[in-house]
Amino acid sequence: MTAPNPDQDPLARFLTTDPADVGCGEALALLDVYVDRLLDGEDVDARYPGIVAHLRDCGPCAEDFDGLLASARADRER
Repeated sequence: MTAPNPDQDPLARFLTTDPADVGCGEALALLDVYVDRLLDGEDVDARYPGIVAHLRDCGPCAEDFDGLLASARADRER
């Protein structure tokens, strides 16, 4: 039997944690900084790989990120 491919099996992807993933606590603690630097054009993927890994795998944190990003963009447009 072969191991499930996390890219194809949603349950396997959910149960497999990326070793770079910083977890909800650290990701949420730095989310405002991450969003500000993203909007400033910095390479946040390189600077915050643990947050990138976490947002890719954690739906609730990704939703928080999307909301914060939308709000920050709206604030900058005023």
